[in-house]
Amino acid sequence: MIKSVLIFNQLGKPRLIKFYEQIGTTLQQEILREIHALVAKRPDTQCNFLEGCHSMGTDSRIIYRHYATLYFVFVVDSSESELGILDLIQVFVEALDRMFENVCELDLIFHFDEIHYILMEVVEAGMVIETNLTEISRAVNEGKQLIKPASEHSRLGIGALRGFV
Repeated sequence: MIKSVLIFNQLGKPRLIKFYEQIGTTLQQEILREIHALVAKRPDTQCNFLEGCHSMGTDSRIIYRHYATLYFVFVVDSSESELGILDLIQVFVEALDRMFENVCELDLIFHFDEIHYILMEVVEAGMVIETNLTEISRAVNEGKQLIKPASEHSRLGIGALRGFV
């Protein structure tokens, strides 16, 4: 099972934090600091798997990829395949690239709701539900189409009210 998905920059600033277990905010921050300290000091030539995060339990493993200034980290339990999770990280990043055309840190900051939606299409309740990029893109685009008319109606309503004032 996937315990959490974290994206942070080289300074340890979180850009996405998603825990699939009930964990307090203070412990989440401690986990983020601990994982950043472990991952950031490792050279790119070393393995992308780490055993255990003390704050997440003894059976947890950290699997990460480093892209430009961002670290994409999945904390999983011992039942998950390391190579499978590395592939999942690649799928997630490719889905982000399709949505934002070369995703960067600013995309994660200013479009956090879309990032969470894309992650939700890939992982739900700690379980992988979709890895097909075409299906992920289709679902995200359908979601955007549902949101767009609602926002247009709200703008029309506000604009119509301004005309009467």
